[in-house]
Amino acid sequence: MNRTLQPKQTTSLSRSVLSGQSGAHSNLQRLVEKHLRTRSSRPYAPHNVDAFHAVVNAAKGRDLILDAGCGTGDSTLVLARRHPQAFVAGIDKSAKRLDMLAKANAAQREPNALLVRADLVDFFRIAAAEGARVYKNYFLYPNPWPKPAHLQRRWHGAAVFREILELGGEIELRSNWKIYAEEFAMALNIAGIDSELRPLVTTDSTALTPFEKKYHASGHSLWQLCATCPA
Repeated sequence: MNRTLQPKQTTSLSRSVLSGQSGAHSNLQRLVEKHLRTRSSRPYAPHNVDAFHAVVNAAKGRDLILDAGCGTGDSTLVLARRHPQAFVAGIDKSAKRLDMLAKANAAQREPNALLVRADLVDFFRIAAAEGARVYKNYFLYPNPWPKPAHLQRRWHGAAVFREILELGGEIELRSNWKIYAEEFAMALNIAGIDSELRPLVTTDSTALTPFEKKYHASGHSLWQLCATCPA
């Protein structure tokens, strides 16, 4: 489910998202409604429980910002600088990607940031079960999973969507695939949550992630979805 399951970040230009979908998936409402009334009983992996408690202990009661599927963690550091009053946890299931940042940017570590290895599905489930609340929840590029058959691999089509909403706080999603953002907005609406979807204007200096810089340089239209979940 991590957004970094997509091709590696490079400085080359990127192709636009290709999909057999021309609009929102026809099964979206049925799937979201199902997930909003059910909950997984699958046991948690112990290392995901440890990751959650590591984040809680490091946050020390500060406002918690989650950078879901942070990849190499560049966006986590940017968010930490922009929100010095909060604690930012970058979460990714790839130890290799997280280690890339540790080696390349060790001197740039922010005191209010932590990178942890965890499966996000488990992490969100554990956080919701423990009654955790977040200040902001970021879902940044790419993770569109554009094939129609992959609807359940998109965050709004995943069984854990319910737990994501239960964490409360502000949700911000950024994507270069408008249909993905529109579907997320529709899923929020099904859950009774209003959102705002708008074009995103960015530059190299304001971009949150290397993907955002790459997509901007490639001339892609970028989209930003913002919503506030009830506490």
